[in-house]
Amino acid sequence: MIAEPLEGRLQADIEAGRVDLSWPRKRVAGFLSTNHGWDALAARSVWAFGPDAATGPNALLDDTLPDDTDPGLLAAVRASVVQGFQWGAREGPLCDEPLRGVKARLLGAELAAAPAARGGGQVIPAARRALYAAVLTATPRLLEPVYSVEISSPADCVASIYTLLGRRRGSVLADAPRPGTPVFRVRAALPVLDSFGFETDLRVATQGQAFCLSTFDAWAVVPGDPLDRAIVLRPLEPAPPAALARELMVKTRRRKGMADDVSLASFFDDPALAELAAADVGLR
Repeated sequence: MIAEPLEGRLQADIEAGRVDLSWPRKRVAGFLSTNHGWDALAARSVWAFGPDAATGPNALLDDTLPDDTDPGLLAAVRASVVQGFQWGAREGPLCDEPLRGVKARLLGAELAAAPAARGGGQVIPAARRALYAAVLTATPRLLEPVYSVEISSPADCVASIYTLLGRRRGSVLADAPRPGTPVFRVRAALPVLDSFGFETDLRVATQGQAFCLSTFDAWAVVPGDPLDRAIVLRPLEPAPPAALARELMVKTRRRKGMADDVSLASFFDDPALAELAAADVGLR
């Protein structure tokens, strides 16, 4: 299995219910081809969304070839593979949090001929491990929610608002005076991670003349590589922007009682490890 990014517009369509895998396959394929530019083969090979079967923003595709994988055996374990994929999408490998925007492509499967050797107890955990291995070798990134913040204040407080947003990784999207009033309106994007205490700081910085309204806007990539072991996190010191993803992952794992780091090797069997070592992929 390999993992690729799933298009943002398709994630939105899945979550909004604009595409449903309970439709006939031809209708699903037509929707993906027409609205998202998928080729006919890929559009017809979608097995499931996850973690929620109806609105999960991740997709599992069957890209196996009949010459490499027995179609009959694969059809017999399809439900188990889907369950393993949805399980893994619900509890991702980085922070035990749901995955988002992952297109998992199943490229092959070696299945035992005996039904007792390919039951759900064997296939579901194997599919989950395959998904984890695919995600961890595909340069995964953490996502964080971002607020859309609308701030109203007098014009002479706008400079203080810019300074405050800059200290909290915020970015101003638009600012303009409200016609017929002395009020200036600033619209900005502010990461939720840096939003705690923002309203209090805003009132202090503007002597109580400004107020804000925050609503969820989108998901954004946290700066940095969460798997970069070269980053040193020092206690009681804020992490630089390039290390923010690493710091967030490590602190989240500690809070949940997990090991600080992700052991990639634990998701691979010995032949796969030997193959990756030959390709000089640094796994620990």
